[in-house]
Amino acid sequence: MTDSYDASHITVLEGLTPVRERPAMYIGSTDTRGLHHLVYEVVDNSIDEALAGYCSRISVVINRDGSLMVEDNGRGIPVDRMEKNGKSALEVVLTVLHAGGKFDKESYQVSGGLHGVGVSVVNALSNWLSAHVYRDGNIYEMRFAQGKMTSSLSQREETLAELIARYKQWYGATAQFTPEDAPESAPAPGQTSLSSACVIDPGRSEQENRQAFLLQFGKKMSGTRIHFVPDATIFETTTFDYDILAHRLRELAFLNAGLTIIITDERTGDTATYCYAGGLTEFVKYLNDGAECLHPAPIDISKKDPENKLELEIALQYTTAYDEKIYSYVNSVNTREGGTHLEGFRSAITRTINTVAKRNGLIKENSTITLRGEDVREGLTSVVSVKMANPQFEGQTKMRLGNSSVKGIVDSLVYTCLSEYFDENPQVLKIIIEKALSAAKAREAARNARDLARRKSTLESSGLPGKLADCSERDPAKSEIYIVEGDSAGGSAKGGRDRKFQAILPLRGKILNVEKAGEHQILKNAEIQTLLTAIGTGVGEKFDAERARYHHIVIMTDADVDGAHIRTLLLTFFYRYMPKLIELGYVYIAQPPLFRVWKGKEEHYVYKEEEMQKVSAAMGEKGVSVQRYKGLGEMNAQQLWDTTMDPAHRIFRQVNIEDAYEANEIFKTLMGKDVEIRKNFIIRHAKEVTNLDI
Repeated sequence: MTDSYDASHITVLEGLTPVRERPAMYIGSTDTRGLHHLVYEVVDNSIDEALAGYCSRISVVINRDGSLMVEDNGRGIPVDRMEKNGKSALEVVLTVLHAGGKFDKESYQVSGGLHGVGVSVVNALSNWLSAHVYRDGNIYEMRFAQGKMTSSLSQREETLAELIARYKQWYGATAQFTPEDAPESAPAPGQTSLSSACVIDPGRSEQENRQAFLLQFGKKMSGTRIHFVPDATIFETTTFDYDILAHRLRELAFLNAGLTIIITDERTGDTATYCYAGGLTEFVKYLNDGAECLHPAPIDISKKDPENKLELEIALQYTTAYDEKIYSYVNSVNTREGGTHLEGFRSAITRTINTVAKRNGLIKENSTITLRGEDVREGLTSVVSVKMANPQFEGQTKMRLGNSSVKGIVDSLVYTCLSEYFDENPQVLKIIIEKALSAAKAREAARNARDLARRKSTLESSGLPGKLADCSERDPAKSEIYIVEGDSAGGSAKGGRDRKFQAILPLRGKILNVEKAGEHQILKNAEIQTLLTAIGTGVGEKFDAERARYHHIVIMTDADVDGAHIRTLLLTFFYRYMPKLIELGYVYIAQPPLFRVWKGKEEHYVYKEEEMQKVSAAMGEKGVSVQRYKGLGEMNAQQLWDTTMDPAHRIFRQVNIEDAYEANEIFKTLMGKDVEIRKNFIIRHAKEVTNLDI
């Protein structure tokens, strides 16, 4: 530390150094979420090629060595030299931030990657990266290590055999190019011979045949392949998760009708091919798989606004569920926090249904009933996708669309299309209105239940549940509440806590499964009423995150099957009725130890069986005692504090919503009504269970 401070202390980070110094600024985090974000950045470039009409196939391969490869059949990243710096465009794209074709309005009318940092950031955060570009029958290659070039641009001609092999890989192994491939028998009348694609003439030289092949198929043979290994010094984990990637790639295939996306995991042999000609309608059918739908086919809206260079695609379908599931995208980017396109859709659907319902006599003109947005969206599953030039995303993570003009455009287009649809399909409108009116009645019942609960609370001296052992701290940011199961665990937690900032709320048994109940039923449940009163935010339209009495809401359950079930029920409740608390990072899961291992005065608490075996072995094994905790009540107050509640030693897992529709799928599968879907999920993942307590 020096007292002087002058120009010599100012540091300018050159090239990709800023990315390595502050990776979270570019990819959000360096945990598993940030790791997979690298893949999305590369895939998004391929998706942009598909949006531009040049790419029909994307392949993602997780290799046995832990590396990952993304390959597409787009136009291929340009490799010619740039006049300004004399470097190849490929090198600039891979090594310079904010360099790319997305700023050139002629190259991409629509794109998700506007900032030009995607693939260069991947390069910076990779231990090594190689780029192959296929253009005009040539292969161009460059190699990098931690963002710095290790092998300059090389070029060679693809052989005829390589071209044929790649064509068969990209467009089908049945493609035929040689006389040996041709069928022996002549084609039936009116049929085209499979050998019509044959361009190989034994009488010509290989080079002549190669030129003939490129003349016929050259435009289909361009593409880009990015192959990289994430840098283990940057990331907490470098192991790619097949299921996480498969979810996102399937989503992209839904959003880009007709695009084929293939994922292969060479470590396990898992592979999947996604291609959906029906696009968003198939997406909604997938989301509603297992649900009871109120009308058989999703409503499809597809409209263009040439003046504003905007394309709108929406699919929506109503089910008997009580919640709404609306997912929004801009240029295939998941806008998890919504934005102006979602605002336009929501306002339009409320306005349309009220207007058309009154016009058709389903709601009388002089009726005092006006269906609110939450009424008309109850049971709605919808995907809203906008493709547009110049989207203004809020931040590099692109969570929310900010273009103010989009709200009015989407509102107008949706109102027009939905009005026409309902006029042509009055029976569907009638079903939706009946559902919305039922929701309005339930909303009133829920409001009355909340009012009753508030009136009841005011009659109590403290206004808080009697079973709550509150803390003395009044600053929510410094306060914690532990939700525990049963009086036994509650007793240990109350005895072991720090009363200044830790509150304890014991719940009796399992709360209601909110996946199968309406809001008015949920609010009558005694345990949920207790939970709501203790947290203080309210629920539904009365929810206010600023009224949260604690910024650490900790689910602390037993390490057995019942404990896992209670934890899942609580998470389902928070996800469905208080998702903002999860988004704000207020919800946590405590990690109590599974074993206590001791020998004499030496004592260790461990969380996995393998860890217990290692610790036991390290202590000599002979004379080592092991206690397995099946419940929190088996720990005394001091042990629970030392292992699970002491901020200096405890382990918490913060609950976050990685992706809305993935989370919805898990809750629907585990907690929904369809037993068959749940059974299939258990069968698929049974081998992944390492600690089963029966």
